[in-house]
Amino acid sequence: MAMAAAPALKHWRTTLERVEKFVSPLYFTDCNLRGRLFGASCPVAALSSFLTPERLPYQEAVQQDFRPAQVGDSFGPTWWTCWFRVELTIPEAWVGQEVHLCWESDGEGLVWRDGEPVQGLTKEGEKTSYVLTDRLGEGDPRSLTLYVEVACNGLLGAGKGSMIAAPDPEKMFRLSRAELAVFHRDVHNLLVDLELLLGIAKGLGKDSQRSFQALYTANQMVNVCDPAQPETFPAAQALASRFFCQRGGESQHTIHAIGHCHIDTAWLWPFKETVRKCARSWVTTLQLMEQNPEFIFACSQAQQLEWVKSHYPGLYSRLQEFASRGQFVPVGGTWVEMDGNLPSGEAMVRQFLQGQNFFLQEFGKMCSEFWLPDTFGYSAQLPQIMRGCGIRCFLTQKLSWNLVNSFPHHTFFWEGLDGSHVLVHFPPGDSYGMQGSVEEVLKTVANNRDKGRANHSAFLFGFGDGGGGPTQTMLDRLKRLSNTDGLPRVQLSSPRQLFSALESGSGQLCTWVGELFLELHNATYTTHAQIKKGNRECERILHDVELLSSLALARSAQFLYPAAQLQRLWRLLLLNQFHDVVTGSCIQMVAEDAMHHYEDIRSCGNTLLSNAATALCAGDPGPEGLLIVNTLPWKRTEVMALPKPGGAHSLGFTPSPGDSAQHGLCSCSCPHLAAAPAAPAACVCSARASRPPPAKTDGSVTLDNGIIRVRLDPTGRLTSLVLVASGREAIAEGAVGNQFVLFDDVPLYWDAWDVMDYHLETRKPVLGQPGTLAVGIEGGLRGSAWFLLQISPNSRLSQEVVLDIGCPYVRFHTEVHWHEAHKFLKVEFPAHVRSSQATYEIQFGHLQRPTHYNTSWDWARFEVPGMLRQENHLNSGGRGCSEQRLYHCTPAQATD
Repeated sequence: MAMAAAPALKHWRTTLERVEKFVSPLYFTDCNLRGRLFGASCPVAALSSFLTPERLPYQEAVQQDFRPAQVGDSFGPTWWTCWFRVELTIPEAWVGQEVHLCWESDGEGLVWRDGEPVQGLTKEGEKTSYVLTDRLGEGDPRSLTLYVEVACNGLLGAGKGSMIAAPDPEKMFRLSRAELAVFHRDVHNLLVDLELLLGIAKGLGKDSQRSFQALYTANQMVNVCDPAQPETFPAAQALASRFFCQRGGESQHTIHAIGHCHIDTAWLWPFKETVRKCARSWVTTLQLMEQNPEFIFACSQAQQLEWVKSHYPGLYSRLQEFASRGQFVPVGGTWVEMDGNLPSGEAMVRQFLQGQNFFLQEFGKMCSEFWLPDTFGYSAQLPQIMRGCGIRCFLTQKLSWNLVNSFPHHTFFWEGLDGSHVLVHFPPGDSYGMQGSVEEVLKTVANNRDKGRANHSAFLFGFGDGGGGPTQTMLDRLKRLSNTDGLPRVQLSSPRQLFSALESGSGQLCTWVGELFLELHNATYTTHAQIKKGNRECERILHDVELLSSLALARSAQFLYPAAQLQRLWRLLLLNQFHDVVTGSCIQMVAEDAMHHYEDIRSCGNTLLSNAATALCAGDPGPEGLLIVNTLPWKRTEVMALPKPGGAHSLGFTPSPGDSAQHGLCSCSCPHLAAAPAAPAACVCSARASRPPPAKTDGSVTLDNGIIRVRLDPTGRLTSLVLVASGREAIAEGAVGNQFVLFDDVPLYWDAWDVMDYHLETRKPVLGQPGTLAVGIEGGLRGSAWFLLQISPNSRLSQEVVLDIGCPYVRFHTEVHWHEAHKFLKVEFPAHVRSSQATYEIQFGHLQRPTHYNTSWDWARFEVPGMLRQENHLNSGGRGCSEQRLYHCTPAQATD
């Protein structure tokens, strides 16, 4: 008679490692459970391929000349596409088994079956097999042909040497596996159980009773489970089920697990590749929805959905079907996940306008939550914009990246400039790409900074950034953890359920007032200056087109308002305000695409401007053949450069008009747009000449228009800036303005994203040569001086300093020829103002930031964003100085 084994004293480490080796993909796979995940296998019947530099549609690709291929073949280079024709014959002996196509390659793959995409395949996204049938039937076909479209790039691009390095244009990719295999689902289920039990044992630690229960359960499963004898599996499965069915208490924290797949609209890959990333990721997600009816997936960015609608109409119809079931949930309300600092207020509103209209038209309802998990800081004006666009809640997690201070909340109310409030949630796990591990679940609870105030948290699971999305393994893990003693509750949930739960218990939540400043990625305010310049110019052009077109329509009902053209141009601009494009934190290929997009907007926008101007001038000859329009909401008196025949220009002065001016327009037969007062002038007139800029014998120049007086030293630096009426000096004593300075710019890792605080310790003034300053325009309507400055042997700049008659500010037109690496050029204007706060223009408002470094929160703001204006004021008297900024640089890129 066999005797039962006597209980043994267990050693924590050996027991833990025993279980780890039993499920290891590296050790003892000849005899452990992991080695039994797949059973019998056979090669594919035939394999052929076709290589192309183009991203061809399916119907065109399958008509190409496919040539024999085999496992081990290399293909490429980067950004090309290799199409494989895969002919399969399933062995008769596999009837009743689950059969997979096992496929591994370096590139991102998409399986096509019967002319439709059915699943993505990426090693990095843990999707290396496609389920041909979950149970091969007697009457099922044994032979079929699939196509696998493989992009010559990885999930995160093709960086040479590191992820964020420039792509390697010559990189080759390899097919390492292509075969049929029997998949053992019961082995998979046991592996999930054992991995979770190991996670609980490790996560709860040696001081927890529940931890030992998990470890002992796993150990007993290993005792009863013989990988070579499937008939032993049910006993092991029963042990796991008994453990996971032990319930927690009613007060347990509830985790809302939401499927997620963050896809950067462009980043380490071009826009066109993102279209395919969406298809690969979302078709796989639909497959999971079919198999798991309780699974809910949140999807942001209307632009990506519009791409799929255009390129994959069959897939898009299925997305709409699952949206109607409540499993595919559009979120965010914006056209793309835009940058939170750089776009203008109008552009931010248009993000919501275009996004919400798209979601309403295509999915029947607008979004109630703003979804921006990966942007580099958030403007203080966003709460007001959100509320005005029907948004009450906001989800992000990027402030978990703060380098200096830990943000004090995960769930709170955010108050904007006008007092608008939105409910904000940061997933406490500090990620939007969870994988359903016990470690992540426990971190979500332990890390929550609003314990006692909020008992619900988001848990966004699925591979992200480069797409990929959730896997069945992730879902299997989360289902087992739905209500297990020792852990928080986990429920497959939706964004609306999450925020409803948070709102119902929001009485004790704190309020954060002002911007959500990210203490990292500060260089994104300046990287790729050409992109910033193009963005701002295109914002202005589209504003002006809409204004003039509206006036033209008001004047004549016959005018055809260019609504469709404007929507296309706005959407193109909004696309390039994605948080890795307008910031410059993208590969050069994306930056070049952005510049082409800006040129398209400029060209089409200027055509629309001319059309509107022609309509406004119809039948009315104007003086000088000019149309002068002020597109800003305040009166302006300015000196303008007026066009002359042959391409030359002359200066003209536009005084503020009288009350009799109507619409502020001057009609003409040859329209031209220029600046003019708020009720725009009907004519251009001359003015008295101002004093010419006197050049001193020491080489300095003084500009004086009777309002301000500017003195430039022989190298172009400001030694004095005086308000004539009061005699007050604006330049700090002993200092000079317009001083260019060069800093080292070597961050810790994120090169195009970051400039570190220690760069301020490397300040080196760029000194010009005396005698380089010269008088440009010698007075009259305008006085100016200009100079050249050699920054380094490879880089230089030229600058014109301009003062117009009647103008209360001086302008600096600077053109930089930049050929530096890891250098940062700035210009200083030390002001003769003592104030503890500086005022910065932001979207539709102004924000005050400290000028001192009293706390770590203050000195973490050593580099901050703003729009056009920054002001420093005295604490009393209302006096101070203001700076306005516009972007301009030569085609030589200015990048970090």
